[in-house]
Amino acid sequence: MDRDEALRRLTGSRSARLATVRPDSTPHVVPIVFAVIGGDIVTMIDHKPKTTQNLQRLRNLEANPRASVLVDHYGEDWEQLWWVRVDGDARVIGDGPEHERAAAALAGKYGQYLDRPPTGPAIIIPMGHVSWWVSSV
Repeated sequence: MDRDEALRRLTGSRSARLATVRPDSTPHVVPIVFAVIGGDIVTMIDHKPKTTQNLQRLRNLEANPRASVLVDHYGEDWEQLWWVRVDGDARVIGDGPEHERAAAALAGKYGQYLDRPPTGPAIIIPMGHVSWWVSSV
């Protein structure tokens, strides 16, 4: 797999894991839905039920912007296994044109957002470093 193929697989994936670093330096990983806009991965806090809106991932990024996004494919045929990881310094956006573009991109990828686009903070992660692995070519 080359970089173009890794980015194609990343962009086409329906879900990912977002890893951030807690203030005590321990990892924090949550599943996310996301979209790719240019050279950025975007995800947003949406209306799905949450215990609190004071989410750990947002607090983590406020203290340390380092983040990773991981997508992968698993199957019983281990010849088909692959993963793609993006590492970058994230920023959290509460409103404005970039926030609106993120909401539109997510609504374009996920039909569940067509009637109720996400309105919470957007997390924007520039694709600073992209790494990948594939079991077979």
